[in-house]
Amino acid sequence: MNRKIIHVDLDAFFASVEQRDNPKLKGKPVIVGGQTDRGVVSTCSYEARRFGVHSAMPIFMAKKRCPHGVFVPVRHKRYREVSREVFKIFYGITNIVEPLSIDEAYLDVTNIEEDSVKIAYFIKEQVIRRTGLTISVGISYNKFLAKLASDWNKPDGIKIIKEEMIPDILKPLSIKKVYGIGKKSAEKLNNIGIYTVEDLLKLPKEYLVEFLGKYGNEIYYRIRGIDNRRVTPSRERKSVGREMTLKEDSKSREYLKKHLIEFSKDISRYLIKKGVLAKTVTVKIKASNFEIHTKSRTLHDHIDGHEQIYGIASEILDEIDVDSGIRLIGLTVSNLSDNYAEQLSFFDNLQD
Repeated sequence: MNRKIIHVDLDAFFASVEQRDNPKLKGKPVIVGGQTDRGVVSTCSYEARRFGVHSAMPIFMAKKRCPHGVFVPVRHKRYREVSREVFKIFYGITNIVEPLSIDEAYLDVTNIEEDSVKIAYFIKEQVIRRTGLTISVGISYNKFLAKLASDWNKPDGIKIIKEEMIPDILKPLSIKKVYGIGKKSAEKLNNIGIYTVEDLLKLPKEYLVEFLGKYGNEIYYRIRGIDNRRVTPSRERKSVGREMTLKEDSKSREYLKKHLIEFSKDISRYLIKKGVLAKTVTVKIKASNFEIHTKSRTLHDHIDGHEQIYGIASEILDEIDVDSGIRLIGLTVSNLSDNYAEQLSFFDNLQD
């Protein structure tokens, strides 16, 4: 029996929440992100995307492309509140939910007798009724195709990809749409004249493996509609961290703290993307004599902002002796929260 996999993706999530909370922003090019020119775009409304604005773009560039855009700060706490409401709906349908980020997830509904299309429409109706937001849904018999389908008719779309549609429905697509082909791999393939999935289908498996390494085998089967990855409910990590061996041993706290700032930003981006919070901050150092020392601090409240993480990490570093010289510096957060534990019954009316 084929599996029934649903991929759900809230449309322009941060910007949509801002437009819902402030009706004056509806229909306007809303750009959510840093409030200085040194900041970056977290996400933007579809009105802003028409001007070429996209996530991770520097704010100064977004202002040039969309000078009349409405720039608003990121409100992580608010987005987590709305995300929890949406995930309650998912967990009310099945406990086989794999969160990918605060606004995206896979659901395995294979063991639910209800037709998967009816379930998809139920999700869309409940999300808009309970949160006022739209969500795009993809349905297929594996994860790759379900995720591809959810992006097919955005925003507020729904798409089903059946086994008999493969590979014809994939052939016109850019190779960039294939999960596992990143920017560098796409450029390598473009350089040998491979631009579409149809082009890719002509390459032998052995050539793909040699050309793309260990992912070549997966990609060969994926574009033929074969993806055996399971929807895994538990994606929890016990900790998230970064560390770096320095080019030269250092006794400079200022220099070491510059690395902690960068680590904090990377860790914060991960936490926010996954919709989780951390309560414990740990700084790790390796001295010039190769001795390793760690020092931790557990907070009263969970955090996910880079300034909060760095503030604690900086205080911890001030308590560590660096006079003997440091050859490695690391930062880890742990004691992560789970935002998506609550489950409801799919057969309830889900009344407020």
